[in-house]
Amino acid sequence: MPASNTQRKTQGFTLLELMLVVAVIVILAAATVPRLMNTVNDISLRYAASDLSGLLQTARMQAVRRNTFYTVQSAVIGGGQTSYFIDIPKSGIYAAGDPVLPLNPSITVCQGALCGAPNGAAFLAGLNFAVNPGIEAPSFNARGLPCFAAAAACPQTPGQGFVIFMSKPNNTGNVPWTAVVINPSGRIQLWSCDNVGTWIQRD
Repeated sequence: MPASNTQRKTQGFTLLELMLVVAVIVILAAATVPRLMNTVNDISLRYAASDLSGLLQTARMQAVRRNTFYTVQSAVIGGGQTSYFIDIPKSGIYAAGDPVLPLNPSITVCQGALCGAPNGAAFLAGLNFAVNPGIEAPSFNARGLPCFAAAAACPQTPGQGFVIFMSKPNNTGNVPWTAVVINPSGRIQLWSCDNVGTWIQRD
């Protein structure tokens, strides 16, 4: 039998097909990248709040263990980076050896009621205790209770605690917020705010 002259041609993609695929990829990326960035920012902020909570808890435990008071202060340490540290020598400034927590420069920290947090006033009112207005750095006395450091003592104001707000602005217009709450009994809680301004306790 004579050999068949029919050959199957191997066809590639046309330019139009490639352009359509690229257009679909670009559209999908435009829709998903902002959400992904929001998620990354939210996770980063929660980790920072958790780290700050851990530093506060360390100060509380050390105050009880050593029968004294300790203050957790903020300072610009090395390279202009804002950090929180436990003021072990009670000098009011960072000293080598103090436990320290460097913060991501893009994270904004604010203490007290005037921080501009979403539904901040309602959130603070719902805590059912008097919130320190932000003048004093958070401290713990020898009983592990929040107190207000003075020259040689740390008097406790009954029924008063601390709230530290943290936020991380991004390019998508969605600003995640968290709060580290120290209630009058010394318990440390983590809260986060959803997109509609509802505060949810995480810990």
